[in-house]
Amino acid sequence: MSKANRYNFIDLFAGCGGLSEGFYREGFKALAHVEWNHAACCTLKTRMKHYGYKNADNDVIETDITVENINELISNVVGTTKVDVIIGGPPCQAYSSAGRARDYHGMQEDSRNFLFESYVKILNEFLPKIFVFENVSGILTANVKGKKIINEVLKSLGENYKVLYHLFNSVNYGVPQTRKRVIIIGIRNDIDCNVEDVYTNIKKTHYEPGADNKSKKKLKKYVTVRDALSELPLVYPGGGEKLQAFEYALDNDFLKRIGSKKNNILMDHIARRHNDLDIERYKAMAGNGWTFEELLEKRPDLRHQKARVFGNSYVVQRWDAPSRTIIAHLYKDGNQFIHPDAEQGRTLTVREAARLQSFPDDFVFEGSRTEQYKQIGNAVPCLFAEAIAKGVLATLKKIEE
Repeated sequence: MSKANRYNFIDLFAGCGGLSEGFYREGFKALAHVEWNHAACCTLKTRMKHYGYKNADNDVIETDITVENINELISNVVGTTKVDVIIGGPPCQAYSSAGRARDYHGMQEDSRNFLFESYVKILNEFLPKIFVFENVSGILTANVKGKKIINEVLKSLGENYKVLYHLFNSVNYGVPQTRKRVIIIGIRNDIDCNVEDVYTNIKKTHYEPGADNKSKKKLKKYVTVRDALSELPLVYPGGGEKLQAFEYALDNDFLKRIGSKKNNILMDHIARRHNDLDIERYKAMAGNGWTFEELLEKRPDLRHQKARVFGNSYVVQRWDAPSRTIIAHLYKDGNQFIHPDAEQGRTLTVREAARLQSFPDDFVFEGSRTEQYKQIGNAVPCLFAEAIAKGVLATLKKIEE
């Protein structure tokens, strides 16, 4: 890596490391990752070793972040090193509008509503110069017992920090996916620097579908599903290989950013098995450009036996647009992520989902296929994370001036 590891970070609620990847790519040094999911921890360790870390097994702390001695566990890894940045975002299900819609009580009783308190506890112990807190846009509207969660979060994070939040869409940062997320950033109170400066340095590179001419100015066109996936080998339901030799084209900007000329192995491009009826649905929808409701209207023979099937239960990704938001539900079934090629008649593979989250092609996901899908769906897209890291890096340099 060309940039010196001048600045360091701790990653909380690290998942498989999508947010970390962006900071690695900008030359930051990881001090510690905190994550409770075993498969995700294995992925974190594998990626640390990829970047040459010698103590990855020690630096990834596999534990429940709410344990009483969490600061001690992190201190044992970090030692006396002063922390520059803390990054991370608590699990978002309790804040997401989808999660609230599925839960009878609107997730009022969900303990995950207050996991941000563990983030705050660690933040106020290590007092980094800057923190980055990522979450779903639903955190802006979530209420618990009459109180807006966002106000509670900002108040808690603001004890020792100047704090602001902005809403972002990953598609504006070269990710082939529409994914809106809230990013809260804080700069420690004793540092003479404006938080807005960090956001100013997180620069849009691409315009989104439907943007007006003014918004398009000096920006590249959004990255599409075709840009991300069209070069990959055809696979049919139940087909594909865990590892296969592959010559990467690297023939567009996106593929150049996630690929490498040194890499000639394609990983995890294996299609799920599907029942015959689902395959027919996928082919009819992809071939005709139909929504699921249109399928039910035009092909009643393909109607679903389950009464509770909604209009967005089956969704084909469009070749010439960014994908819809990749979600962890992908591990249960892929019906909301049907491949746009009708001939293949299937849902997305792990590698295709990873590409739509802008993970590098050499990124290894550990665990079962179910665990891999879960890790990918919960991650921060790597190229968006890289844009955030650029903004943080520019601000840290300014602080040192």
